[in-house]
Amino acid sequence: MTAVDHQQLVGLMPFAVSLGVQIDSASTEEVCGHLDWAPQRCTAGGVLHGGAVMALADSIGAICAFLNLPEGAHTATIESKTNFFRALREGALHAVSRPLHVGRTNIAVQTELLDDDGRRIGHTTQTQAVLSA
Repeated sequence: MTAVDHQQLVGLMPFAVSLGVQIDSASTEEVCGHLDWAPQRCTAGGVLHGGAVMALADSIGAICAFLNLPEGAHTATIESKTNFFRALREGALHAVSRPLHVGRTNIAVQTELLDDDGRRIGHTTQTQAVLSA
């Protein structure tokens, strides 16, 4: 998959496009992406807003699920849980999503959220419904 193909995956989610989500690599086993820190994505004190953190995790996780769907199916998040461990005040937030379970009716994905130095910012586990065409 090329960088253009990766961004076409993000293009399926207009909110992710407007937020600035970028895909770095994508396969059925792992999807990596990032969101650059920017003042308009922050809360008080220049901290990246938790909603932006969760939106990146949900977007990258959804792409991971999408790549594991059977032909003709689509997906929607039905559950998501994020733990926050530290604040992000500069650089980029990196997301690495991997499938935990790929089933007939749902796909569970875990996403590690890291700063530029590889320190864990948070961790998200989400469940995606497998919806037939």
